[in-house]
Amino acid sequence: MKKQTLKKYINSLSKALNSEKALEALKTLSDELSKYTEPESHVNVAQLKIPDEYSLMENLYVLYTDGACRGNPGPGSWAYIIQNNESSIVEENADFDEYTTNNKMELGAVINGLESLASMVTPMHTILVYTDSKYVVDGMKSWVAGWKKRGWKKADNKAPENVELWKKLDELRSIANIDFHWVKGHSGHAQNEYVDGLANKVLDENGF
Repeated sequence: MKKQTLKKYINSLSKALNSEKALEALKTLSDELSKYTEPESHVNVAQLKIPDEYSLMENLYVLYTDGACRGNPGPGSWAYIIQNNESSIVEENADFDEYTTNNKMELGAVINGLESLASMVTPMHTILVYTDSKYVVDGMKSWVAGWKKRGWKKADNKAPENVELWKKLDELRSIANIDFHWVKGHSGHAQNEYVDGLANKVLDENGF
């Protein structure tokens, strides 16, 4: 949890609690927090290298995405970076929603990244999407085809959760040759750590 978020929680608690001992403890915690300096992210742009074999591929973009949520549902954010075959960052972006879910933010990260790429690519391009969300990868590789055959219904004849986001993501699949890949989160993968940092930073900066 980030320093700014802790400050917000302490302020909220100080309004809700009224015992002398509780307020004294919160003041001590607040004083200690004011002395704490957050470490800088250990991921820098120079570390964000795509796999060597991709450097030989022309008309390639690699999209790394992440979604975050504090509460689920609660305040959430999405983030992405786009790299070309030379590992240069073409674009990075992040935004937040005051009340959402983690799955919506994971989907939103990919949707916003692909919408940005739509003006850069043709159907001759390849886009490799990397996300730590199995929900997104399994959906695009397995579930969506079945849902579409049933008129965007699951096997139980109910609409999938977040169906409008899935429809939007499915429409974006036509902009290029898109392949989805899962990467384990918080496992030292440089780009995944970087977009995770972007997603959390935008929440911290907006007081969540």
